[in-house]
Amino acid sequence: MSDTYAVNLDDVSKSFGAFKALNGVTLRVRQGEIYGLLGPNGAGKTTLIRLICGLLEAQAGKVTVLGQKMPNVSVLRHIGYMTQQAALYPAISVEENVSFFAAINGAEEGVREALELVQLWDRRGSVVATLSGGMRQRCSLACALVHKPELLLLDEPTVGIDPQLRVQFWDYFRRLAAAGTTLVVSSHVMDEADRCQRLGLIQYGRLLAEGSPADIRAQGGSRNLEDAFLALAGSKGS
Repeated sequence: MSDTYAVNLDDVSKSFGAFKALNGVTLRVRQGEIYGLLGPNGAGKTTLIRLICGLLEAQAGKVTVLGQKMPNVSVLRHIGYMTQQAALYPAISVEENVSFFAAINGAEEGVREALELVQLWDRRGSVVATLSGGMRQRCSLACALVHKPELLLLDEPTVGIDPQLRVQFWDYFRRLAAAGTTLVVSSHVMDEADRCQRLGLIQYGRLLAEGSPADIRAQGGSRNLEDAFLALAGSKGS
């Protein structure tokens, strides 16, 4: 893991009307790190990820990704983003979807490798609309990583995935990080959080605590990560 920051948020805020989705968030993610954004639905995790990839613009503060202030179109080819809802074209095949995302990101190869990773090579000719929810999730992951991005943003990446395949995904995520890819993974599942090298606990648009899973347990005064999160959320919310 490098001392270089791939993601740098400095006192970032974002509102939608009267609702403040993020409120003064500062965090830094090192190159080659698996950083987990942990918090309940509506905590601000997806908004934060969309700011990182430039789909949203902060109303206050500064977002810097791979050395560039965001939003910045030139950075997009270096980012892979897997959304909560599979962002796929339902009327074309699995392989055509992944090939399309490879092409728009300037990748000339890697389609087969990505589909084999998510165990969809045998279903490459299937129209996406005919796939189960879990298979669509797998296809969406293949689209996000086919161009071998420097930064991979994964918003609830293993929802609907069977446990065995989830283990394989995380093995692959660790290999990516070891090779220098930076991963930001949002989740509200505690055992997924334990697989990250560092965590940021988010609640009500604020960063409550940050550190390794062991650090979070210590800060929350519990060996159980979920209990630690609840303790930290309660202490910061009171």
